Amino acid sequence: MTATAVRPTGLIPTPRAAADDTATRTIAQDPATSDPGGRAVAYQRVLHQLVRRELRLLADLAGWAPADEELRTTTLTRHAELIGRVLLHHHAVEREAVWPALLRVTPAPARTAVDDWSARCARIDHMLRDVGTAGRQWRVACAEPARAAFAAACRALADEVDAQTAEEERTLLPLLGAHLAAEDWVAIAAGSRCRLSGPEQLFVLGLALEDSCASDRARLIGGLPWSVRVSWRLYGRRCHRVAVVRLRGAPPAA
Repeated sequence: MTATAVRPTGLIPTPRAAADDTATRTIAQDPATSDPGGRAVAYQRVLHQLVRRELRLLADLAGWAPADEELRTTTLTRHAELIGRVLLHHHAVEREAVWPALLRVTPAPARTAVDDWSARCARIDHMLRDVGTAGRQWRVACAEPARAAFAAACRALADEVDAQTAEEERTLLPLLGAHLAAEDWVAIAAGSRCRLSGPEQLFVLGLALEDSCASDRARLIGGLPWSVRVSWRLYGRRCHRVAVVRLRGAPPAA
């Protein structure tokens, strides 16, 4: 069985609620066991964690990468493009579905926080496109100034995403955990489609699993279609490890 056998579902890995989650409760009273709000909060938390880590790693890796090594340049810039696509999709789902659903049930408490989120994420989306442009310029020029510009753009973006996700987790996720309606989350999850190929889905799944606690790992795997779970066990885990070693020069944390 090969990677091309995975039919793209377009789904970003979505944590499934678990009744025995004992992870630290820093947002809302019990976000992990709340259904469906806890499922939505877990999804946000896992995606934030993945993107924060990968953007910071990209900034560090690009900071010491050879400026004129074509293969290395391509590896780093294509990874930045993948993470950018994941984050742009995540913002689109929040903008078009998650926050409108929240505002329908708790308009007054959420309005200011959503307005702040909109301004911050518009800036991040612009910065993501700047990173993409800097990456393409580095691939063409293969020169030190282009490498430095890409590394600086990644670092600035990582700083901005750190600040924005921390504020979102402080202000919006407790409201999401407490108020999101079951039918709203089911509709959001069913309609959330990201244009990832089969191999990209498995790679993003591996990235999401790396730093997740045991309960989040169980949700991530349990929330996937059966075919993707089988593909992950048969070869996805191995391919993810190879890709991470190629990217970072070291195996994944877990």
